[in-house]
Amino acid sequence: MDAIYTFFLVGGSLMALSILASRLSSMMGVPLLLIFLALGMIAGEEGLLGLQFDDYYMAFTIGHLALAMILLDGGLRTRLKTFRVGFKPALSLATFGVFITSAIVGGIAMLVFDLSLAEGLLVGAIVGSTDAAAVFSMLSGRGVNLNERVGATLEIESGTNDPMAIFLTLMLVELLVGDIGGPVDTLLFFITQFGIGLVVGLGGGWLSAKLLRWLDLAPGLYAMLALALGFSVFGLTSVLGGSGFLAIYLAGLMIGNQPGRHLNFILPVHDGLAWLSQIGLFLVLGLLVTPSELWDVALPASLVALALIFIARPLAVLITIKPFFKFRWRETWFIAWVGLRGAVPIVLAIFPLIDGVENASLYFNVAFAVVLMSLLIQGGSLTVMARWLKVEVPIRTTPDRRGPLGILPENDYEMFVYSVENKDLEDVPIRLLRFPSGALISALFREHAMLHPKGSTRLKLGDVICVIGRSEDLNALNRLFNGDSKLKRERAFFGTFTLDGSAQMQDIAQAYGLTLSPGEKDMTLAEFVSLRVGGHPVVGDDVDWHGIHWVVSDMQGGKITRVGLRLY
Repeated sequence: MDAIYTFFLVGGSLMALSILASRLSSMMGVPLLLIFLALGMIAGEEGLLGLQFDDYYMAFTIGHLALAMILLDGGLRTRLKTFRVGFKPALSLATFGVFITSAIVGGIAMLVFDLSLAEGLLVGAIVGSTDAAAVFSMLSGRGVNLNERVGATLEIESGTNDPMAIFLTLMLVELLVGDIGGPVDTLLFFITQFGIGLVVGLGGGWLSAKLLRWLDLAPGLYAMLALALGFSVFGLTSVLGGSGFLAIYLAGLMIGNQPGRHLNFILPVHDGLAWLSQIGLFLVLGLLVTPSELWDVALPASLVALALIFIARPLAVLITIKPFFKFRWRETWFIAWVGLRGAVPIVLAIFPLIDGVENASLYFNVAFAVVLMSLLIQGGSLTVMARWLKVEVPIRTTPDRRGPLGILPENDYEMFVYSVENKDLEDVPIRLLRFPSGALISALFREHAMLHPKGSTRLKLGDVICVIGRSEDLNALNRLFNGDSKLKRERAFFGTFTLDGSAQMQDIAQAYGLTLSPGEKDMTLAEFVSLRVGGHPVVGDDVDWHGIHWVVSDMQGGKITRVGLRLY
């Protein structure tokens, strides 16, 4: 019994320390996942607590459970509209990119560690994929608001590249232990990993989404049912020989993009579950490593990590996306830099240990060292690189809270809650606000008292306003309630004023003394800018033309609605 209580004491203390350490991460700029790993190592057999943990099977099980939960949450938060700009390049990186990265790193590892070709390639396969836990937590937790093209590509890549890494790792492990099948068997394994994962993930996710929307449950049960359905999809796919990781990500994607009141109850709970999974996973992986063994391979492993960061990942990105997709150079370099490695390589490194591959501990220690270097170098510099390479867009005002009212089955009305922070709204009567035609103020709170708003009611800074509207009203509402500091950043980025996307280029050319080609005279501003950026524009795309810097400032339904202008 004492052992059970000790487990609760140590486990709870480590969990609490990990959560409290998140504050340290934000103050010092240290990647949070690195802190979780460090706490696990400190508590391990050569650390302060001296905890003995070398159960690789348990770590493997915990790794699968945690990664499945993290990918489910990632899918829930990925909007299908991001696939418009990110799916094709992400798929290229998730397949060919992983293969190229693994081959380059494998060749370097073979030279550095004096390994055979198959052994070197196994090292490359283990560290070849980016990690969803690392990418999702870094992009959401570092205050970096990337433009949609870059952010979508990185997120979709990290959620879909595990099948290729697993396929390469298992194939090379079987080769080293002498159980490799023929070329037909190998090709069939590759196809089933992707094919079954795709079919079961999309099909199971679609059915799960319909079920969750149809059922009338107690609020607390929606999140649990979504988790149970996601794990069922993961398990069924794995039993059938497909990639459970791909399937559960796609299932989350289908559930998260089915509108309904259930999402209000699912998303907050799954956010906590994803954090719990990340903390637990990295603590366990930190406990599993032996620092003295890690130190023995520190120098050669560091060379492999640096080769991955500065050679293999950039080359893979340049080869797989730059020639085929319309990414700007600064976007390409940022994607190359954010090839974050995390839990997935360490979990994959357990495969050789379980299957009895010779020198299996080497793969685990090298993978651990590569992850540490990746989180420290790439993760620690993510914010700086995003600003240096100009792939960020200003963080705009968004509702403090929002949620559907559950009135309509489709395109439901929502409640948006805003705080009045814009000084331009001070003492302005409500009737003078430029509200979207379908939105209205339902309540106004001032100094914790609820007022009944009328057209003559004058706003004060600090007021809290409840607005009923639809999702298409958000852009206009956000602009209206934009705080002064955010407004200044927006004007510095997009320009001091903006034009409607439907404005005719002929009128703009006449106003600014510009020269248009015959084909451009009949275009709208939105069509002109879309053509100039090469199609599939996103907020933040810019065009320098005739002494004017044109910047896409707002979009709706994949189309440009407003463009900012900066003269230079």
